[in-house]
Amino acid sequence: MIAAWSRPSAMPRPLTLSSLPLFPLGTVLFPGGLLPLRVFEVRYLDMVRKCQQAGAPFGVVGLRQGSEVRQAGAPQEELHDVGTLAAIDSLHSPQAGLVLLQASGTQRFRIQRRERLPSGLWVADVEQLPADTVVAVPEDLQRIPSALAQVLGQLRQRDAEAAATLPDPTPDQLADCGWVANRWCELLPVPVDLKQQLMALDNPLLRLELVGDVLDRTGIAP
Repeated sequence: MIAAWSRPSAMPRPLTLSSLPLFPLGTVLFPGGLLPLRVFEVRYLDMVRKCQQAGAPFGVVGLRQGSEVRQAGAPQEELHDVGTLAAIDSLHSPQAGLVLLQASGTQRFRIQRRERLPSGLWVADVEQLPADTVVAVPEDLQRIPSALAQVLGQLRQRDAEAAATLPDPTPDQLADCGWVANRWCELLPVPVDLKQQLMALDNPLLRLELVGDVLDRTGIAP
């Protein structure tokens, strides 16, 4: 099933998506982030191809419980309520039964209703959450974007292959609380549950302040 877009005509409301196909993962996709995927399960192969053909997104949601790949005797999949829409940037199939794709995180959403189809595919009616308000990084937190630019530069130098997927931040991006916080959340070696909590926060300045606390505890940023 492919997402159907609808907007109520009476008064402005958040944009909703009906029957959005979901891809539960043991990771967190942030708006503006990149997500490479190897797709081989039957329930997802048809879904991602249909999404690409329709130019429609799918939803990436974190797993509270369960495994990314269905296994006999594994716990039932339980999903977090907040996820991120993923737009397919590229997709190719090097062999039968395998799809390699690159997707980009766009808008966060909150699940209103979910259903697991007989095929095992999850679909949900979701409400999009507002995009982060652009908030300038305060003077006392300037060390955080400075350290991010330095770390990204070092990573690009060390790994030429990874450099293609690492952002080369603009001054405007480094001045934006939400963008800086999201990129740090992708890089930090912290538990997935903490990344999920940070992604679900509506306040980008608070998200950046919490990232700063993690950086201070780990000694990553001076």
